[in-house]
Amino acid sequence: MMVGPKRPLFVLFGSSIVQLSFSNGGWGAILSDIYARKADIISRGYYGWNSRRAIQVLDQVFPKDAAIQPSLVIVYFGGNDSMGPHSSGLGPHVPLPEYIENMRKIAIHLKGLSDKIRIIFLSCPPVNEAKLRENRSPYLSELVRTNELCRNYSEACIELCEEMHIKVVDLWTAIQKREDWLTACFTDGVHLSAEGSKIVVEEILKVLKEAEWEPSLHWKSLPTEFAEDSPYDLVASDGKTTLNPSEWTFHREIQWD
Repeated sequence: MMVGPKRPLFVLFGSSIVQLSFSNGGWGAILSDIYARKADIISRGYYGWNSRRAIQVLDQVFPKDAAIQPSLVIVYFGGNDSMGPHSSGLGPHVPLPEYIENMRKIAIHLKGLSDKIRIIFLSCPPVNEAKLRENRSPYLSELVRTNELCRNYSEACIELCEEMHIKVVDLWTAIQKREDWLTACFTDGVHLSAEGSKIVVEEILKVLKEAEWEPSLHWKSLPTEFAEDSPYDLVASDGKTTLNPSEWTFHREIQWD
């Protein structure tokens, strides 16, 4: 650990949905704000990656002999895997049975890091197919990306998690609950806008709040660092006492539960 005091470590591991999660009001940035002074949230996000590449770097990203192991790992792969195969054999497509086995390998590796580790998988979110067609880049060969393929990979991820007793967020369903999801939840038809990210945060917090984990990793259950009262805090209106700002949350656009 480079700096102290020691806090729980949360790692976000995945493809672009994770790499971009600190950009444009992303869900990683929101979680970092919610967990300020409570947990350290770090991103191991790799734009364009599939589960096949993820399993190749598991030992480097999550070494078994690390001095400090994560308290929580949130994992997302699937969107790139679900893209249709390219005739050249190149590209991110991973057949569904292999995707399931790769995600199983990730789960087994993470579970082996410590007895205390907690894991949440995020399933494949939907896509706005019309927007994708509209945004087609002249630099890219044709991409086959459909909401139906996303659904197949999402359902497979959820089934695997149920089988392995891993917490999972069904992003495919959660995002589509919003009436205007097609226009509101993406920047480009695939990657999440700030509105889409809010749904991810809400679902993750729901899992953390409802999980019967000891100790709980929900933000309200974790201690706030250096939260003691101080004569150096702002002076209250009575002119005699100070106001401790350690737990203030009124700066937040949303008062998260």
